[in-house]
Amino acid sequence: MMHRMIAAGLAAAGLMLAGAPTTAQEWAPTKPIKIVVPIVGSTNDALARLIAPKLQEALGQPVIVENRPGAGGNIGADFVAKSPPDGHTLLVGYNGPLAINPSLFAKMPYDPQRDLAPITLAVKTPQYLVAGPAADFSTAKEFIAKAKVSPGKYSYASVAMGSASHLTMEMLKAAAGIGVTHVPYKGATPAVTDLLAGNVQVAFMVPGNVQQFVAQGRLKLLATTGEKRFRSSPNVPTLIELGYRDLEATGWVGLLVPAGTPKPIIERYHRELVKILNSPDMTGRLHDMEFEVVASTPDQFASWIASESRKWGAVVKSTGAKVE
Repeated sequence: MMHRMIAAGLAAAGLMLAGAPTTAQEWAPTKPIKIVVPIVGSTNDALARLIAPKLQEALGQPVIVENRPGAGGNIGADFVAKSPPDGHTLLVGYNGPLAINPSLFAKMPYDPQRDLAPITLAVKTPQYLVAGPAADFSTAKEFIAKAKVSPGKYSYASVAMGSASHLTMEMLKAAAGIGVTHVPYKGATPAVTDLLAGNVQVAFMVPGNVQQFVAQGRLKLLATTGEKRFRSSPNVPTLIELGYRDLEATGWVGLLVPAGTPKPIIERYHRELVKILNSPDMTGRLHDMEFEVVASTPDQFASWIASESRKWGAVVKSTGAKVE
C-alpha cells in the first residue's frame, strides 16, 4: 500500500514538473569581449572606456576597447558586421557609420540596418559650434556675416567624413549661404588640436569633446544645435533662435553586435548595459559631458537608426555634401 502511495506521489510530482516552464540558462561569454570604436579620441571612445570595466565585472570576462578608425567609421563598423555573431564583438556606433554614410559614400562594404543588430541607443546630445581662440569673430552671427563676405576664407574641422560634425556644418552652409572649407580628421583629438592651434577656425563638436577648452577660455562657444539652450551655457543661443529653424542636429552613440547574434545574447547585453548606463556614477559622468542617457530597447534603437538615416539622407541630398 505504502509503495503504491509513494509511486502515485512521484508520478504526480513528475506530471507537475513536466508541466512547469523551464528556465533557459542565461548566456555568458566564454572568452574576452572586444568593443570596437570606429574613431579615435572622441566621446565615443570615452563612453566605451567608461563602460568596459563595468561590463567586465558583470560578465566575468576581460573587455577590451579597440579603435579601428577610417573611412568615416566604415572600417570599424564593417569589421564588426563581418565578425562571428557569438556575442564577443561589439560596436560603438554613431551617426556617421550607421545613418549618414549610406547616403554619402558611393559604395558601402556593409548595410547598417541589415548587417548589424542594435542593443541600445546609449546617449544623445546637441552639438556646440565652437571657434578657435584666434578667430576674428566671437558670435555665430559674426562668423556667418564674415563668411558671407569672404567665401573660402574660413575652414572647419570634423571628426570624420560623414559625421554629424561634418553634415551639420554643411546644413549651416546651405541655410546661411556661406562658403567654408571642410577639413576632415580621424577623430576629435586631432581636430580639436588643430582648432586650438588656429589651423582651422570653426567646428561643430559634441560638448564632451571641447567643453574643457570652452571652460578654460581656449575655445569660443558661438551657438548650439539643440531645440533649447544648454543648462551649462544659458547665455549661448541655439541656431534655431538665430533664424535657422531646421538646424536641430543631434549627436548620439549606441552599441550593436553583428546581425544574426542570438536573441539571448542581445537580451543579456541590453540588460547589463541599461543597468550600467543608469548607475548613479555613470549618469553623473555622462551628464557632466552634456549627454542625455537614453538606454533604449533594441527595437527603439533600430527605429532611431532608420529615422536618422532618412533625416541625414535628405541632408546629404539637399546640401550636395560628398566624400572628398
